[in-house]
Amino acid sequence: MTVSPDLDARFRSAAATAGLLDVGFDVVDSPIGPLLLAATDRGVCRISFEPDPDRHLDLLARTFGPRVLRAAAPVEAARMQLEEYFAGGRHDFDLPIDVRATAPFAQRVLAELALVPYGETTTYGTLAQRVGAPRAARAVGTVMN
Repeated sequence: MTVSPDLDARFRSAAATAGLLDVGFDVVDSPIGPLLLAATDRGVCRISFEPDPDRHLDLLARTFGPRVLRAAAPVEAARMQLEEYFAGGRHDFDLPIDVRATAPFAQRVLAELALVPYGETTTYGTLAQRVGAPRAARAVGTVMN
């Protein structure tokens, strides 16, 4: 016996609306391939292009709690803003971010990366210097993956 996809989606959405999820996630199509989007009640906590999301979902469950379910509602704002970005209509994102699953060094790198203006590029070495770790270009590269 199986539950219909519509009923399953309705239950997951209701759980998200009632605050019964630790993390809601969805996998969405994009021009660069499938993206895993995950969010807590505090904000987006993961975006990944990894084809197998299990590693990320396991980390999120260990960090936030075991109630990690596929539910579109918690990541809807992120999905919409990414859609607008890929269509060329958005240059800045206005989403709350939950960094509790992100190491302090990675938080510093991502905060510095957010200061790079749209359309400009930088290097891992430059980011490493800006976060006070000039010899950590490879570590910065790891943060970007």
